Amino acid sequence: GYIRVSSADQNEARQVIAMREAGLDGNHIYMDKQSGKDFDRPQYQRLVRRLRPGDLLCVQSIDRLGRNYEEVREQWRVLTKEKRVDIRVLDMPLLDTSTATENLDKRFIADLVLQILSYTAEKERTNIRKRQAQGIEVARAHGVKMGRPTKDYPENWQTVYIKWKQNQILAVDAMRELNLTKPTFYRLVKRYEGKD
Repeated sequence: GYIRVSSADQNEARQVIAMREAGLDGNHIYMDKQSGKDFDRPQYQRLVRRLRPGDLLCVQSIDRLGRNYEEVREQWRVLTKEKRVDIRVLDMPLLDTSTATENLDKRFIADLVLQILSYTAEKERTNIRKRQAQGIEVARAHGVKMGRPTKDYPENWQTVYIKWKQNQILAVDAMRELNLTKPTFYRLVKRYEGKD
């Protein structure tokens, strides 16, 4: 079995219960506490190294395997075709290649469902980007300024700036006197000198 939670403070209990109900004991469950953005996860890699042809890999849901459906599809192919391992996604019975008598049909259906999920996820990502761009466009049309707000110059800016430019004080001292961070200080200098 494979369990993944995105961060150390998330609880894996729900997935552990599902694994136990599926008949797995704790000795055969691998768990990572990190993002599903890729498959570079220590326990997942350890699990894959230990899998042999005919083994069954169980995951609670497809997103516990990974978030990127292109990579999930590739991992699915490697596991089922190259390593000849069966996979069962507990909360989605259509994603189960483990029934021996119907194995070819099960694999075909599971591959098809995975393709559909992959397409749907990619389409949703595209739609989200499109809606974000449209929202930004509408906001700009209504005068909403995007990005970081422009920082005003502190009251003592000119005095401190002149001392700094005439090498009477160091930049770090100017930042301290103006109560500015380094990036803000240099951004204001750039704007003040007309280079922005």
